[in-house]
Amino acid sequence: MTARRIPGALGADVGGTFTDLVGWDGDRLITGKVASSPEDQSIAVVAGAGALPVSAARFLHGTTVATNALLEKKGALTALITTPGFADVIEIGRQDRPSLYDSFDDRALPLVARAHRFEADTDTLAERLEDIQAVAISLLYGYQDAVAEEALAAAITARRPELPVALSSSVVPEFREFERTVTTVLNAYLMPTTGRYLRRLASRAEEARLPGDIKVMRSSGGLIPIDEAAALPASILLSGPAAGVVAAGALGEALGQSRLISFDMGGTSTDVCRIEDGRPEVLYERAVAGYPCRMPSVAIHTVGAGGGSVAWVDDGGSLRVGPQSSGAVPGPACYGKGGTEPTVTDANVVLGRIDPGGSLAGTLPIRPRLAAEAMTSIGGQLGLTATRTAQGVVAVVEEVMAGAIRAVSIEQGVDPREAVLVAFGGAGGLHATALARRLGMAGVVVPPYCGVFSALGLLLSPPRVDTAQSVLLEQGGNLDGAISEAIETSRRRLAADGVAGGSSTGFADVRYRGQSHETTVPYEPGEGWKVLTERFHSTHRERNGFAREGDPVEIVTVRAESTARPLMTWADLPEVSPTGGSELPGRTVVTAAGPVESRVVNRSGLSPGSEVLGPAIIEEREATTYLAPGERALVHDSGALEVEW
Repeated sequence: MTARRIPGALGADVGGTFTDLVGWDGDRLITGKVASSPEDQSIAVVAGAGALPVSAARFLHGTTVATNALLEKKGALTALITTPGFADVIEIGRQDRPSLYDSFDDRALPLVARAHRFEADTDTLAERLEDIQAVAISLLYGYQDAVAEEALAAAITARRPELPVALSSSVVPEFREFERTVTTVLNAYLMPTTGRYLRRLASRAEEARLPGDIKVMRSSGGLIPIDEAAALPASILLSGPAAGVVAAGALGEALGQSRLISFDMGGTSTDVCRIEDGRPEVLYERAVAGYPCRMPSVAIHTVGAGGGSVAWVDDGGSLRVGPQSSGAVPGPACYGKGGTEPTVTDANVVLGRIDPGGSLAGTLPIRPRLAAEAMTSIGGQLGLTATRTAQGVVAVVEEVMAGAIRAVSIEQGVDPREAVLVAFGGAGGLHATALARRLGMAGVVVPPYCGVFSALGLLLSPPRVDTAQSVLLEQGGNLDGAISEAIETSRRRLAADGVAGGSSTGFADVRYRGQSHETTVPYEPGEGWKVLTERFHSTHRERNGFAREGDPVEIVTVRAESTARPLMTWADLPEVSPTGGSELPGRTVVTAAGPVESRVVNRSGLSPGSEVLGPAIIEEREATTYLAPGERALVHDSGALEVEW
């Protein structure tokens, strides 16, 4: 451990099945895992955090409350106020379709009903908003001038001070009225639900004598104060998964690996993201539940494939897995909490990868008989034994996850064979090597604390502010002035959050004149148009396969991100110190070639430099790693397992 004194902190990351916890007491890193409480995430968060023996000054949180409210359509009754003639823009949308060849795949319905879309008229608004729970204001030129939107908001607040109001000029001051308006509506729709949850969390934390300094993870990979998260819920739609990506980037730098793909397999879903030189790719627009959201977020690709994903047989008689999940309640059949449907976790129990006599997170006993019964029930539909069915479930879910890795690599012009797969989450280590070998990847890294890695990522994440402003600059325009202003704005907002120091980076959304889409490239004031243009050509060629180097370019939006030093860096983590013996009783594992006797190893007993040859199972309290025959894991000085074959 380094000499730098770090104040105590708690990190709590909510997943669909488990809530992961990490506590730092100034000397030790303490981990925990409890079942999530879907009815109110704060119950499990506070109970789990309160059980950690840590005296902390800060409380850092990754939550899915905004995402769940959107997916389940449990947001607020929202009104939209816009410029005359533009009330239907959120329904007209764009010409593209969700799925080009699927006539049954419809667009998501607008979050604001036609009866609740109003064209700006302050004289009658108060009466028309009587039953409304949140308001979105998006005027046609709001991204250029906020005055008109602010005047409307003031008129509404004067009569309904309790009503949450979202302004496009504050949420997303960028051109393209459809995307800007939908993002503003998204934000308003989620404000009451997210705000209530975060206030409840703060209240419960206070009652439990947990830290009052609460920060929430935002989708772009940094922390914001709890009140800002409540006011800008569209910025935390990928709150939890982003923290794991940050931690993967930090570990990659410590290992000297420049190209990584993070692979986070939890109970409900799997999240993957490409990381270059310690920096995850960031998107400035993505679809969430079918709605465009123009908020910066790490470029995570999510598939409904987790340990709790349910196996089923489709109408054609084929075995499928997910996206349905057994969740935390009732959970997989082997949990013994009432679940009867076969899941990926049940398959791993039947195959012997998960200890049939063990317990998950040290608290939940495994019931192998129930897992076998679940596999037998679906196997009967396929004419297969329980074991063969379990092998089929694993093969199907691994192909789904391999598709997610292809989506962030091959489909973006990047060769996965040059990348290392960083596997974490409770189930990540069980499937990582099979995926990496299928795609010809350079290797696999299973981090220390991998079962609670996203919670650890909260402690490694910096305070962060992202800003954007549409400018529409022709080549030769005042590029330095526009970028400098964006950077200064982000720095001021970071300072307003009580955070000093840090670093800032500028970006520009660039396109060829006449193009309808942009490419975001980094830019620092003083580099000049020539550097920016060459960088744009190179990036465009990499992503699209061509560059039009003789064509003029233009900038449509400038961006900036400012970050301060995180609470901890990877170098601040305690050194690996083996505890207890490493050897555990072996057991039979079913492989593609048939049953084999497998070595079982206690990960906490491994020292740096230790080597484990497959077939082997490496167990820890919150996760399990499976090594197939011919695979080899070496324990790095950081405690990470580096797997080769």
